Amino acid sequence: MASDDEEGFKNEAPGVVDEAEVQEGLRACFPLSFGKQEKKQVPLESIHSATKRPEEPRPRRQLGPPRPPPSDLAEQEDSDRFVGPPRPPQFVRDDDDDGEAEIMIGPPRPPDQYSDDRDNEETIGSPRPPYLEKGEENDQMIGPSKRTSDDETSGDSDDEDDAVDFKVPLSNEIVLSGHTKVVSALAIDHTGSRVLTGSYDYSVRMYDFQGMTSQLKSFRQLEPAEGHQVRSLSWSPTSDRFLCVTGSAQAKIFDRDGLTLGEFVKGDMYLRDLKNTKGHISGLTCGEWHPKEKQTILTSSEDGSLRIWDVNDFNSQKQVIKPKLAKPGRVPVTACAWGRDGKCIAGGVGDGSIQVWNLKPGWGSRPDLYVAKGHDDDITGLQFSADGNILLTRSTDETLKVWDLRKTITPLQVFKDLPNNYAQTNVAFSPDERLIFTGTSVERDGNSGGLLCFYDRQKLELVLRIGVSPVHSVVRCTWHPRLNQVFATVGDKKEGGTHILYDPALSERGALVCVARAPRKKSLDDFEVKPVIHNPHALPLFRDEPSRKRQREKARMDPIKSQRPDLPVTGPGFGGRVGSTKGSLLTQYLLKEGGMMKETWMEEDPREAILKYADVAAKDPKFIAPAYAQTQPETVFAETDSEEE
Repeated sequence: MASDDEEGFKNEAPGVVDEAEVQEGLRACFPLSFGKQEKKQVPLESIHSATKRPEEPRPRRQLGPPRPPPSDLAEQEDSDRFVGPPRPPQFVRDDDDDGEAEIMIGPPRPPDQYSDDRDNEETIGSPRPPYLEKGEENDQMIGPSKRTSDDETSGDSDDEDDAVDFKVPLSNEIVLSGHTKVVSALAIDHTGSRVLTGSYDYSVRMYDFQGMTSQLKSFRQLEPAEGHQVRSLSWSPTSDRFLCVTGSAQAKIFDRDGLTLGEFVKGDMYLRDLKNTKGHISGLTCGEWHPKEKQTILTSSEDGSLRIWDVNDFNSQKQVIKPKLAKPGRVPVTACAWGRDGKCIAGGVGDGSIQVWNLKPGWGSRPDLYVAKGHDDDITGLQFSADGNILLTRSTDETLKVWDLRKTITPLQVFKDLPNNYAQTNVAFSPDERLIFTGTSVERDGNSGGLLCFYDRQKLELVLRIGVSPVHSVVRCTWHPRLNQVFATVGDKKEGGTHILYDPALSERGALVCVARAPRKKSLDDFEVKPVIHNPHALPLFRDEPSRKRQREKARMDPIKSQRPDLPVTGPGFGGRVGSTKGSLLTQYLLKEGGMMKETWMEEDPREAILKYADVAAKDPKFIAPAYAQTQPETVFAETDSEEE
């Protein structure tokens, strides 16, 4: 007879299995730690809110004269005297149903926009625009209204509107830190994935947006030239190598991962003609890779020359350019730049002149364009426009000048009051070249801090000022076209960093990628035992023998090797020795102090001290006297005579 369980099992339909029971059964076969736990997704809004820039208080623009406070209005109603412009008359509505007049507060309502035929029509949605008068049908304007002169005087209150018009990414900000001094060099590759920063602390840091987390740490740090500041960095057109220019006379080429590929040769400093030297003989000031050719670079130096190099030959240059000088001598070339198409070169000379050379067959050191007094001080930055007609120059004379290369008698515009304390401060265009921007330095007596100043290229006027750092100067700045992000390097003698301004709605990749990536949590597998490093050269067996002079000096100081006698002790005793006044040995000192040892030989007569043993020697001879007793003559001593004394 079948049991009840068997009958129930037979009554169930075949093939029907509870899925939950199957999952629980399978889960029971594995440990609880099996399986990857899902990570909690942090919303992007909260991530970008943490990097949002603080909004600066901006004054509100007030139309018309200022209104008096409410407390003064009551007093003015009682008195007949009015201070300031008269108030507008009160408007009264007489078309109320009750017949009572209603006093309207505020400006009057606009006149009725509709004809009598539409008085009874019910308006749905927003009101229609006013009908044009008969004489104004041809003056109809389509699009936004023109900006009048009154709007231009609004100042800082319209900065936000200008930023929106030109689409400047300003809403969020991150800082790439790590340098201990001002960041003087900046380079971003053409894809926008890697950033290079060079500093006065002699180091270059490499950042990778794709592998960097929200901690914003560099993946590599290198020192191109020991004890020399990094002054310029530039990527090749293919972004597989980069040029590093330091304060030394030799530029270096590194690959994408920071490995050294070569170093250019240094010239002979004893040759007077710079064209006969194989390389620069003084510290470099600037350098830039050719925008089109991946094997050509340009460098400038304090020796007063510009040189074009081939990266495949580190032992000689392709061309030497000597700028035109008013007086013979060596004047440093402080800045250099390629044209956008690579067909011209611009150089800023220490005497303030701006010189441009066109690369054509048979060209030499004679400049095609020469501006004698472009600036009153050293030129720190040069930048060509895409069409090659506009040249921007930045100088330490606190100015930025815009030049039309077709007419260089006078600059198109001179922007003043731009403090500049660093020789690497540059100037740049926006990606669409509608804006010109540069950084400012912090002044001792000023309170503005480091700023980014944006100027309209067409109107040649100030559009926007952005406060980057309240205490640090802005040196290098650039606007990457693919990322649509603004980079600005800042710093001083104690700290340096790179500020990245971006907007989640306008920017792409770059800072958006690394900010949203949280750092990986540490696990037990990440435990590493710190190894004990044994330096073999620290052991005596592997030490280099010192020089003979050093060995002699060391042996002379050793009292055992030099067999030097003990010096007299002048002060209190040490090492078991006592001062020479009370004896040189400890036992003598103890005997003297205890009364067991008395020194009387200084007070006795030596003759009497010997004769007091004469009777004992005569009665009991011990050594020599018995042997000569029979032959020894009788000893006769002289008697003292008081008269002789």
